[in-house]
Amino acid sequence: MYDFGIVRELRKREGLTLDEIQVRSGVTPAVLSRIERNMARPELDTLYRLARVFGMTATDLLSLAEQRSSHTTAEECYERVGFAFRKVTYGNLTVFHASAKAGGQVSTPEVHHNEYELFWVLHGVVRLILPNEQHVLKKGQAIQFDAMLEHSYEVLEDSKMVMTHIRKGKRY
Repeated sequence: MYDFGIVRELRKREGLTLDEIQVRSGVTPAVLSRIERNMARPELDTLYRLARVFGMTATDLLSLAEQRSSHTTAEECYERVGFAFRKVTYGNLTVFHASAKAGGQVSTPEVHHNEYELFWVLHGVVRLILPNEQHVLKKGQAIQFDAMLEHSYEVLEDSKMVMTHIRKGKRY
């Protein structure tokens, strides 16, 4: 079941009227009103044109209409080379909570796809090694980088970290 009431929420959030949506998308106010009230299901072309008004893809808009409630998941736990990981995944986002003792090292390029990584040190000190640079991060510091780059972590003091992988959008 899809709830296209999300279109009304997006339109109001952007401060747009039905007429302004028509100018930007070509979708008439009558059709848009029926879509917003779930009295009509938009065709793919209509989804595409409406989504562009809000700066998203038709897939993104359809996903919002489909996923109108929260979702729960269970964590996965595993260990690798002195690191203990707890991991949860939702759609294009994976979050790891990691802990490691001083001397721990990890490089796991196989877990990466076409994504960005945000690495945040909650406690301790960790060295991040990238192809042309190194960063020593202490408690409270974070760094974002393209996870497709070869990288590794060296734990300099007992540490707790959060690693967030955010899948990049499709490239055309």
